Amino acid sequence: MAEVLAFVKSASACPGVLRIALVGSLATDKPVPKDADVLVTLEDGIELGPLARAGRRLKGKAGSINLGADIFLCRSDGRYIGRICGFRECHPRAACHARHCGGRDHLCDDLDILTLSSDLTLAPPLVLWPRLERRTVLPDDVERLLVAPLAKEG
Repeated sequence: MAEVLAFVKSASACPGVLRIALVGSLATDKPVPKDADVLVTLEDGIELGPLARAGRRLKGKAGSINLGADIFLCRSDGRYIGRICGFRECHPRAACHARHCGGRDHLCDDLDILTLSSDLTLAPPLVLWPRLERRTVLPDDVERLLVAPLAKEG
């Protein structure tokens, strides 16, 4: 949770970031979530470098404790566009499943593998920034370790 909180603080300072939300197992009562899934809503055409750096830090910290993290991206109209690429530099790779690897720096548009519904992108379970919005009952640890510190900062 501390690393998600750190990501929210870093990502919210990135130009063109409109909203940051928590989706996936951390926002459910799943007893042992395996990863942190964060949804970031963006202005069209922004440079993804600063957001990618924050995302790699989150992924690295999660990986160091045998967990994962994904930074999903959508436009302001809710259209899912992909996720932050896990690599620092974009190069076509055999392991890359992006439709257009390197077409837009730091974007993994692997829409054949994963696409988030507009229902989820438009109304995620927990919006963390720019203002807190809950659409579900959250686990106690999420409330205590993530929501409370954000609420305190205002």
